[in-house]
Amino acid sequence: MNESPRENSDDPQGPRGDRPVPAPQYGQYISGPGGGSGRSNPTESARYPQSPQQRGGRGARRGRGGDMPASWSIIGLCVAVWGLQWLVYVATPYNLASILGYAPVLTTSQPWRMLTSGFVHSMPSPVHLLLNMYTLYLFGRMLEPLLGTWRMVVLFVLSVLGGSLGVLLLGQPNVLVIGASGGVFGLFGAVFIFMRHFKRSITPILVLIGINLAFGFLVGGIAWQAHVGGLIVGALISLGMLPGLRKRR
Repeated sequence: MNESPRENSDDPQGPRGDRPVPAPQYGQYISGPGGGSGRSNPTESARYPQSPQQRGGRGARRGRGGDMPASWSIIGLCVAVWGLQWLVYVATPYNLASILGYAPVLTTSQPWRMLTSGFVHSMPSPVHLLLNMYTLYLFGRMLEPLLGTWRMVVLFVLSVLGGSLGVLLLGQPNVLVIGASGGVFGLFGAVFIFMRHFKRSITPILVLIGINLAFGFLVGGIAWQAHVGGLIVGALISLGMLPGLRKRR
């Protein structure tokens, strides 16, 4: 999604070793909250009525970053994979982004790439990783107290797959895509659904979604298809979770 890195220019082999795949696009570049856009943080106005933070009690500390096992685990996994990318890059002739990234031509032979691509980020700069992880942290502390650990995991993982599905349906067959933005855009979609459900202002999240979608269309090397796919799947999954949230309340 951000500019294609020169260090990832090694072409991975296709399904039968005879179909080269170009260097990855970063389908997961995020200019979201705290990412330098200079805009207000939507988390300040997106408080849900009857959430654990507002009710107090056992869930009162949730949302402050201290009780988000799913969000922290995802962040930790992405950071660990990025460290492994460096190790492989320095110690071997291979490129982990080319091994784990996703391109539509690899769907039949290596379908697991549709998921693993969501945990790989660009090198050597950590900016791509940091923007995604910071956005995941901000939205994780909003959503995980409301959803619970396992719903949060399901939402993120299915949104990553949704991003890959968007690339499959709308992207170029031989272009490799990496990054967590499909999952992050799924969180955007979930916040939109829940804010409407709880009758809160949807303006902040609409502005954030609009900025990030526009950025993907206007800047080269960004897989906007992953953004659109993750956003739609995240919103649909959140709609399916609403009955369970009513029971929790």
